[in-house]
Amino acid sequence: MDTLNLLLDGFSNALTPQNLLYACIGVLLGTFVGVLPGIGPAMTVALLLPITYGLDATQSFIMFAGILYGGMYGGSTTSILLNTPGESSSVMTAIEGNKMAKAGRGAQALATAAIGSFIAGTIGTLLVAFFTPAIAEQAVKIGAASYFAIMLLSVVLVTSVLGESKLRGFIGLFIGLTIGLVGLDLSTGQPRLTAGMLELADGIDIVVVAVGVFAIGEALWTAAHLRRRPIEVIPVGQPFMRRDDWRRSWGPWLRGTAIGFPFGAVPAGGAETPTFLSYVLERRLQKPGKDQEQFGEGAIEGVAGPEAANNASAAGMFVPLLALGLPVTATAAVIIAAMRTYGIQPGPTLMADQPELVWTLLASLLIGNTLLLVINLPLAPLWARLLQIPRPQLYAGILFFASLGAYSVNQDPYDLALLLVFGGVGFAIRRFGIPVLPLILGVILGPLMEQKMREALDLSNGDISGLFNEPLAVFVYVLIVLVVVAPYVLGFIRSRRSAP
Repeated sequence: MDTLNLLLDGFSNALTPQNLLYACIGVLLGTFVGVLPGIGPAMTVALLLPITYGLDATQSFIMFAGILYGGMYGGSTTSILLNTPGESSSVMTAIEGNKMAKAGRGAQALATAAIGSFIAGTIGTLLVAFFTPAIAEQAVKIGAASYFAIMLLSVVLVTSVLGESKLRGFIGLFIGLTIGLVGLDLSTGQPRLTAGMLELADGIDIVVVAVGVFAIGEALWTAAHLRRRPIEVIPVGQPFMRRDDWRRSWGPWLRGTAIGFPFGAVPAGGAETPTFLSYVLERRLQKPGKDQEQFGEGAIEGVAGPEAANNASAAGMFVPLLALGLPVTATAAVIIAAMRTYGIQPGPTLMADQPELVWTLLASLLIGNTLLLVINLPLAPLWARLLQIPRPQLYAGILFFASLGAYSVNQDPYDLALLLVFGGVGFAIRRFGIPVLPLILGVILGPLMEQKMREALDLSNGDISGLFNEPLAVFVYVLIVLVVVAPYVLGFIRSRRSAP
């Protein structure tokens, strides 16, 4: 009952006319940027983050909630109409959605994606509201050693499951941890990796890193592979669903939500796995015959299930973010960066220290999700026309706004030079197939992991046993070993079985 009352208080803060206006602006801006080719929710949030700096914390996060869901909706629009996923979790949506669009059913594909996103996002946010306080209450009791172990498990899980190569994942993590070391040592005050530059003494702002890696890196990558012929956009009418479409979609919406939320709530690296599992499940549940044959040719279930799983996973990411301060996706990492610009430290004490902000944020997610459906479904044909913007003009605009946003953080021209450096890093990691999430995660969690490790070692007078003196820490280290070793053991067993 307390949770319900707190959520209602959050609605009372979020439903003022001024705050509703910020939510609407966030949804429209998020969709506007997110619908552009090759731009996913994480890049949308990173690019638009600086425009919220002039607002107070509550208004900023209300607008932020709209940007988040608008960016996700925009990503599904691009996947369906252009077959160009803004991020890997939209790949499954693109497989069937683009085939539906080519068959003249783009309106139905957009409608089932939008309604599925609304249902999954609403259910997921309500689950976050009811589960997170209990987890945060227990997390406050966790010691430094256990907290360090949990963060280590998070980075290992994320690095292990993303991309085709674990080595590339750990390279990205190493780059991120190295960036996180730049600045003054927490204990001795000695400069680290600053090359004698006073501008680096306070470390590198995560916003500069995120905007450089996502926006500038993406612009450089696109310029290097720019196609001279115009993009072919499939025309779309007003989104609607027939009775048969509703019948075939409601089951995948609910199943996708059930699959996606747990994956988002566990620090395991985003929505790629649940969207794939949802697609496979829906394909197997189809009866042999015409329905099953539609998969691969434009089955509406193949859009409804994965899109619901994607949005449920996105809602679930708020559980570790709010309860533990762990960003398990690139979007969550940018949200944590936004909190830190307001002096807010995510973690177990956040719900006790900033209850009004947290519950207003959760209410805003529900409001933004509703506004997304009400505003953007009628505007779908308009968003489709945006896809016809020539890429040179499009990415010139992205470079301009990214530079303006990075400069506005500290109003220091030195940040523009850093922005170009990290734009080069973003281009390089795309060139060599290094996943970006471990890099961003390393920048965010690296300093916090160092702080908790030193706290644990200080309590044990520098003895390494201080990292293992709590039962929870030992249990988590065992999980880490299993995560790292199990794939090799299973591979060895399979090879022995297949050997003649």
